[in-house]
Amino acid sequence: MGQIVLEQVTKSFGDVTVITPLDLTIDDGEFCVFVGPSGCGKSTLLRLIAGLEDVTSGEIRIDGQGVSTIPPAKRGLAMVFQSYALYPHMTVRKNIAFPLRMAGLDRAEQNRRVEKAAEVLNLTDYLDRRPGQLSGGQRQRVAIGRAIVREPAAFLFDEPLSNLDAALRVGMRLEISELHNRLGTTMIYVTHDQVEAMTMADKIVVLRAGHIEQVGSPLELYRAPRNLFVAGFIGSPKMNLIEGAEATKHDAMTIGIRPEHISISADEGRWSGVVGVSEHLGSDTFFHVQDTGLGDTVTVRAEGDVSFKHGDRVYLTPRDDMIHRFDAKGLRIG
Repeated sequence: MGQIVLEQVTKSFGDVTVITPLDLTIDDGEFCVFVGPSGCGKSTLLRLIAGLEDVTSGEIRIDGQGVSTIPPAKRGLAMVFQSYALYPHMTVRKNIAFPLRMAGLDRAEQNRRVEKAAEVLNLTDYLDRRPGQLSGGQRQRVAIGRAIVREPAAFLFDEPLSNLDAALRVGMRLEISELHNRLGTTMIYVTHDQVEAMTMADKIVVLRAGHIEQVGSPLELYRAPRNLFVAGFIGSPKMNLIEGAEATKHDAMTIGIRPEHISISADEGRWSGVVGVSEHLGSDTFFHVQDTGLGDTVTVRAEGDVSFKHGDRVYLTPRDDMIHRFDAKGLRIG
């Protein structure tokens, strides 16, 4: 079991409040991602759950038991940090087994758990190597293996892929998702990368300034952002946000339309503009269209390698059924 419940949890450092009173339930077996800009409180919230920081007020419960005053080692959680923190003089086998040795488990049980974790993480052939003989992705898998052998109620990941290059990040993202499917254990994952959040999570918690802006599945946040902050944060490229007369036509202070919900044409359309920077990705092309009279540059996603060039006059038409409306307070309408 690994249900985690936060009840009116706060955290302050002196006179500075970094986590305002919040309630959150993470169900057993759920993959929950905390996402938000730097300084939003996501790592602090994770550390509160882990017990590495003391709550200022409120209660944290794990499977119904209050743990706010229980030390980290007795909470039944395992944490994976940005830094692999492996012992360079130890083999992979000994690195993975280290927490079990500290816990006093017998050698046979240590070997059983290490072999099982190595099989799950495709590390069996590397057990007798040292960390310096491994790639970055392999070293991160060793760090995850060290967490797995503890057989925790939940795994806590604090931006574990931030030290990897782009290709390794994609690979490890898939591996962690597959690991969750295999183990079925609760996982809480902190990242500032909303693409990671969208592709990995069962549930996303969007944070800003220590406050939860919205909780929901990736598609719920994508299709129905609660406010302008979530609308602009979730989605890549981000949603186009338009004010003024065009928003007024829709009885809103601001309207939002995602790049993939705008068609682009050389002939006719609702809005007109000039192509600025184009990003050709093969399967998609992103056009950043300027001088539309709508305020900021409008980003459009087109399928395939569309042939508009810098400086071309183009016409844009948004899908009316995909327009998001927001009021003067930045809250979703409808």
